[in-house]
Amino acid sequence: MGRIKKKGVAGQAKNFITRTQAVRKLQISLPDFRKLCIWKGIYPREPRNKKKASKTSNASTTFYYTKDIQYLLHEPLLQKFREQKALEKKISKALGRGDAGDAHRLEKNANRPEKTGKTKYTLDHVIRERYPTFIDALRDLDDCLSMLFLFANLPSTPTVPAKMIARCEKLCLEFQHYLIVSNSLRKSFLSIKGIYYQATIQGQDILWLVPYKFNQRVTGDVDFRIMGTFVEFYQTLLGFVNFRLYTSIGLVYPPKFDKSKDDQGAELGAFALEGNGIGAIAQPKQIPGTEPAKPDPKLQKEIDKLMSQLNQPEEEAKEPATSQTLPGEEDEEEQATDTIDKFEPAAPGGDILLQPSYSATDPSTLFSNFTFFLSRETPRQPIEFILKAFGCKRIGWDSVLGEGAYTHNELDPAITHQIVDRPPIQVDPEEEQAEDNQTAQKLKPGSRVPGRIYVQPQWIWDSVNDEELKRPDLYAPGAQLPPHLSPFVKKVRGQYDPSAPLNEQEREDEELEAASDDEADVSDDEMAVQEPKLLTNDEVDATAEGMDVAGSEDDDSEEAEEDDDAGSFGGFSDAEEEEEDEATSSAIRRQRELEAELTGVALEEKDVDPRAKAKADARKKAAKRSKEEEEELERAKMMMSRKKRKIMEKMVYSNKKKDAEAEKLRAKRRKIEKSGKGPERN
Repeated sequence: MGRIKKKGVAGQAKNFITRTQAVRKLQISLPDFRKLCIWKGIYPREPRNKKKASKTSNASTTFYYTKDIQYLLHEPLLQKFREQKALEKKISKALGRGDAGDAHRLEKNANRPEKTGKTKYTLDHVIRERYPTFIDALRDLDDCLSMLFLFANLPSTPTVPAKMIARCEKLCLEFQHYLIVSNSLRKSFLSIKGIYYQATIQGQDILWLVPYKFNQRVTGDVDFRIMGTFVEFYQTLLGFVNFRLYTSIGLVYPPKFDKSKDDQGAELGAFALEGNGIGAIAQPKQIPGTEPAKPDPKLQKEIDKLMSQLNQPEEEAKEPATSQTLPGEEDEEEQATDTIDKFEPAAPGGDILLQPSYSATDPSTLFSNFTFFLSRETPRQPIEFILKAFGCKRIGWDSVLGEGAYTHNELDPAITHQIVDRPPIQVDPEEEQAEDNQTAQKLKPGSRVPGRIYVQPQWIWDSVNDEELKRPDLYAPGAQLPPHLSPFVKKVRGQYDPSAPLNEQEREDEELEAASDDEADVSDDEMAVQEPKLLTNDEVDATAEGMDVAGSEDDDSEEAEEDDDAGSFGGFSDAEEEEEDEATSSAIRRQRELEAELTGVALEEKDVDPRAKAKADARKKAAKRSKEEEEELERAKMMMSRKKRKIMEKMVYSNKKKDAEAEKLRAKRRKIEKSGKGPERN
């Protein structure tokens, strides 16, 4: 006889443990247990059979792996939590005795990060455990940056202390300074949620979201205690990452921070970077306007002309090309070095691969030759960051936007571009003395600075994403802007591409098919909207009498016909109906021809609209093509197993759904372009 196994010592009952049992085993409170699990990366698990894993009848129990809880037993933070719990008990006892001095003395040793801004414990060892290499930390930096940038924009509340917000903002600005110095920023996108940024650091693409600088309203349905636990962990993580990034490019971390400038709204300008003398720092590029004076262009042109005339006889005196080096070979060698390989899909119908291309301009020097001035209505923080990340050294703005600007004078002659986000409104001479209403940029005719380019903020983002300077006239103040497309969407064959011309994406005769469908829908709507003809009283009476007489005679026949029709025929398919319509129309046309021949009267030929005929032909061709594709697909399914057939049906369904969505978007764009409301494309 085998040994009888005890219940709950093997299988799922041994592998899983409930949350109540875990808290009791660790001897900590539930909030501390949540903190510990978040920091250590331990999450609830779902057993295959809750009834076997649970020793109770409660079905809504939260389970954890038993080995994960045993792993937490050796965590040094447990002792910190137990000491804090014992200290809280002593404080409550002192307050119960009325001993305020003793309670105040114990309060100094308590963990109050919302008041002091510091904790009695550190998470350094947790960071080292969860991220054994620096690449692992970079891969997990997306959520970290999104959370810290979010908390940097929140207002201070009892659940979100001001010192936590200041710490988040400081870490984010330090990270932005690294991106500016290293030119690691690649793309950015303006969305409804906020501004997306993508940077490439040591080969890792990092994408994060920054909310807009609006007044945030903190609601009560968000648990900021849980989010604060994540923020506390992410602050330690970003501090480690910033230290490693700064030292890798030869900068001292943390950078010098000027609190007085920060109080005046300088933000990025409140930090002063300095080298540590170990690594090599990239030399700052020369600011335009500080380079040495160039010679007169006319004089330089004459000198170049004379030098070319002197060098011409020497070139003609050179030996002709020998048989070993033919003239064509040199051109081929040069062409071979200039061209680059292209990736082609291995099979027809495959995804379009990203083709390598030479960048005409270095992204890190995109705005290096310009001086910008930001108007009061523009968002200063994101524009300043993205301009500095792409090489701009001189950015000015109005004094109301804060300190740290290159200049506060809007009439500075060194300014080449001004960013405005309000349409210009011409002011009457009588209203010149009136006070500005702060709602629009009031400009008199000719009041703009001559030689300066005025653009809207989207020009910066589109230039950065395309890695080239866009045409400024398309982004002039008050102009209808081109569509702002996401740079993170990868092009897939068959899907709608808003950046490509419409005629390159349309199927054959797609426009004619859409036009015929629209006309059919319009005719159906017109028929449905037609009001019924109103009958007179005499007609109503006559109709009623006829119905009574006919109804008494035909009741039996109608019932018999209904019985015969029930289940006898299910209707025609679209293809069969079209074939019957064609046969009927041809027969009618042949009958008319014979009657006209017998009577000797010439048959009247109706004028056929060529466009209507083309639409009808396109519709018939599309129906025939779809029918052939369905028949071919059915023949292919017959040779497949059931599993492969199901997979193929899913693929066909998803492809048809994607094609329908792409066709819908193309039709929408076609209507916009026909109406003339679409923006001009370059």
